[in-house]
Amino acid sequence: MRSSPRCLAKTRNGTPCMSPAVKGKHRCRMHGGAKGTGAPKGNQNALKHGAYTRESQEFFNEIRELLRSCSDTLLQLQNDELPRKNTNRKRRSGRD
Repeated sequence: MRSSPRCLAKTRNGTPCMSPAVKGKHRCRMHGGAKGTGAPKGNQNALKHGAYTRESQEFFNEIRELLRSCSDTLLQLQNDELPRKNTNRKRRSGRD
């Protein structure tokens, strides 16, 4: 047991782990040498979806710019077409 290879992991203090390594591995059972550690074979969570590729980012930036220019145009049209309040109208009084 004393001559068995030691774990190559570092502790929080920065000192090496003194536990014996699992047979056939470089780490002890507490630092990832146990059976079943790591991602499963054919992990579906690691699939690349392409949402952050350069092409998709450029496409989303173009859409964002188009929407921004459309909203600016709509705001200008709304401000130009707002009806002015007619101050010459007689106000109704509640008394008849």
